[in-house]
Amino acid sequence: MTAPVRVRPRAALALVVSGVIGVAAFGWPLLASPDAGIAHGTDAPWVFALLLPLVLAVALAEISEGGMDAKAVAMLGVLSALGAAIRPLGAGTAGLETVFFVLVLAGRVFGPGFGFVLGNTTLFASALLTGGVGPWLPYQMLGAAWVALGAGLLPPLRGRAELALLAGYAALAALAYGLLLNLSFWPFALSAGSTALSFQPGGPVLDNLVRLVAFSTATSLGWDVGRAITTTVLVLVTGPVLLRTLRRAARRAAFD
Repeated sequence: MTAPVRVRPRAALALVVSGVIGVAAFGWPLLASPDAGIAHGTDAPWVFALLLPLVLAVALAEISEGGMDAKAVAMLGVLSALGAAIRPLGAGTAGLETVFFVLVLAGRVFGPGFGFVLGNTTLFASALLTGGVGPWLPYQMLGAAWVALGAGLLPPLRGRAELALLAGYAALAALAYGLLLNLSFWPFALSAGSTALSFQPGGPVLDNLVRLVAFSTATSLGWDVGRAITTTVLVLVTGPVLLRTLRRAARRAAFD
C-alpha cells in the first residue's frame, strides 16, 4: 500500500535528521554529565529554533521533489485547521484529548512524511489559537509529529484488522507521548536526587528510566490513560468513516 504523499530521498533525510535532534532534545538528561549547566528554560527555545526549519525542510524537500503538490499542501492546511479547532474541546482536561485521533488517521492515510508535518503544524496552530505558546510547545509539536509519522509506518492492513491495529497503536502512542512530555521537564521538576522519583544526574540510564516511570505513574498516569482511552475510542468510532473519506479525497486529488 503506497502512501498518496510519498517520502522522497531528501525528505527522508530531513526526517532522519529531525529524529536524531528530537531524541537528543528529549533524552539528553539521561546522558548529561552531573555538572552540566543546561536548564529547561534556556534549552527549549533552542529546540524550537532547530525544529521549525527542519519541519520546513521536510515540506520543501517533498514539494521540490514532487512528493507534496499544491493539493497536498491544501489538505495539510485543512487537517491542521481541523485539529487546531477540535483540540480545545478536550485540551487535556482529565486526560481528554480530541486531536490525536486525527493525527493517527491522517498519518495512516497520507503517509509518514505528511504525518510528521501535520503533527507539527496542528500543535503549532492550536497553540496560537489558545495562547498555549511556551517552552513546552516544541516538545508537544515533536511528540505529536512522531505519533502521526508512526501511524504512516504501520503495516498494510484493511478492514477490521486495520482498525484494531490503529486502535492499539493509538493507545500505545498516547501513553508514549505522555512519557516523552514528562521527560522534557522531569529533570527540573524535583530537586536532583532528593526523592526516589527525582532525576539522578550522571546516574545509570536504566535507573533514571525507572525513576521517570515512577514519576509518571505518580503524577500523570491518570491523564495519560485518559488520553489513550479517548484517542482509542475516537479512532474506533470515527475510523471507518474518516479512513474512507480521506482515502477518497486522496484518490480524487491524485496527489502528484
